[in-house]
Amino acid sequence: MNLLEMHSITKTFPGVKALDNVNLKVEEGEIHALVGENGAGKSTLMKVLSGIHPYGTYEGDILYDGKECQFQTIRDSESLGIVIIHQELALVPYLTIAENMFLGNEQKKAKGIIDWDATFANAEKYMRMVGLEDSPRELIKNIGTGKQQMVEIAKALAKNVRLLILDEPTSSLTESDSQKLLDLLLDFKKTRGITSIIISHKLNEIAYVADHITVIRDGKTIETLDKNTDDFSEARIIKGMVGREMTNRFPKRENVKIGEKSLEIKNWTVHHPLYPERKVVDNVSINLRRGEVVGIAGLIGAGRTELCQSVFGKAYGTQISGHLYKDGKEIVLNTVSEAVDAGLAYVTEDRKGDGLVLSNSIKHNITLSRLGFVANHGILDADKEKAKAEEYRTKLNIKTPSVEQYVNNLSGGNQQKVLVAKWMYAEPEIMMLDEPTRGIDVGAKYEIYCIINDMAAEGKSVLMVSSELPELLGMCDRIYVMCEGKIVGELPVAEANQEVIMHLIMEASKSNIGAEAAS
Repeated sequence: MNLLEMHSITKTFPGVKALDNVNLKVEEGEIHALVGENGAGKSTLMKVLSGIHPYGTYEGDILYDGKECQFQTIRDSESLGIVIIHQELALVPYLTIAENMFLGNEQKKAKGIIDWDATFANAEKYMRMVGLEDSPRELIKNIGTGKQQMVEIAKALAKNVRLLILDEPTSSLTESDSQKLLDLLLDFKKTRGITSIIISHKLNEIAYVADHITVIRDGKTIETLDKNTDDFSEARIIKGMVGREMTNRFPKRENVKIGEKSLEIKNWTVHHPLYPERKVVDNVSINLRRGEVVGIAGLIGAGRTELCQSVFGKAYGTQISGHLYKDGKEIVLNTVSEAVDAGLAYVTEDRKGDGLVLSNSIKHNITLSRLGFVANHGILDADKEKAKAEEYRTKLNIKTPSVEQYVNNLSGGNQQKVLVAKWMYAEPEIMMLDEPTRGIDVGAKYEIYCIINDMAAEGKSVLMVSSELPELLGMCDRIYVMCEGKIVGELPVAEANQEVIMHLIMEASKSNIGAEAAS
């Protein structure tokens, strides 16, 4: 029996038809995956379903439990047990877990007074259902991303969820946290009969958890695959997504010419800004050469991001010590502006929080890193700015009707391209990329990889942080391995594989535990 049917859904934004006659059927008690390239319309379809895009702003029909629905707000859909968890978690850092779980769904006594005893007791009940052992009085800011994702699911359970929609739920999680979440969805399906719709670009996870996969391409429904009868391999899913077979996931770099050292980081130590007694980067020494792509592997919390940010004009950390050498000469970078002027660029892992001004145009975002390039005597030249933005829009294949389009109207993959364009426009010699393909599809990933190779071919140096080991192995010339703030290995890519890298990390972790026990 179908719990949900969406018929001929069409949704148009100014200049863009986001959904074009899309159809979706979801059986009760199944896990149904929605896949497609960035900008295909997946998230828009789920926003239509949940009432974020209200009835009247789209064409087509929604049938839920056999009845036609005309949701005007997200509360309308939640009243029927349809709960959506967005890629950017909707949690308030300085409220407790319990307060977050019942925000907008408060546990009340008579006369509308909040029943705090019931709030904390019920929060604990739902937290235990998802395997969270923390206190419901703990502040959200004090728990990791994996646990925050579980809080969102517990929050959905507290709303008597019947259809759970998860948009890129594992994009910011470690492999172990991702596995816990997927196993939890399977358990909910088996023990509670909860139906789930999952949007993800991690195709191995989709194949593991889904009963059906619906492919959307360019706003249209392409096909629905059944686990019992169809090929669920990554190659088959990719073919549906991009409309062709993709034999090489990583573009090859031909005739690579690796030159002299462009950047050396020596004995670099960084302390935590709030807990200065804690070292987050501990005596790290690495180097980059011209024309080289160097990777940093490690688990979340290893200190990779903190290393890059602290080198980039001390954008992170306190009590920073060590030496930086560019082209053999020592440099001191105390501000981000000094780092940019010295030829460094840093593409943050958090494009929405730190990388882009979402409520501004593509044009302004791209030129923001070096406004002097499009100014005459300190006055912004609007024509020159637009021409430069158009140049990078074409170069990076940013899908948009105009560079005047606001960035928050773009898909995740196109936002990522705008972020990369912003720093390419600054004409850096050294580009630091932190999780450059997080939350984007295989087609957009390939385009980002080509851009990285082009930068290396131009003689630039690229430092690449990624939690996806296949990505590092497919793109890098050398890989440093980082664990708990220290470099624990350096490997030429010919000698590297996932097992060797994880072995280095595990051995370093054991040594650290042993050292702590001895002290």
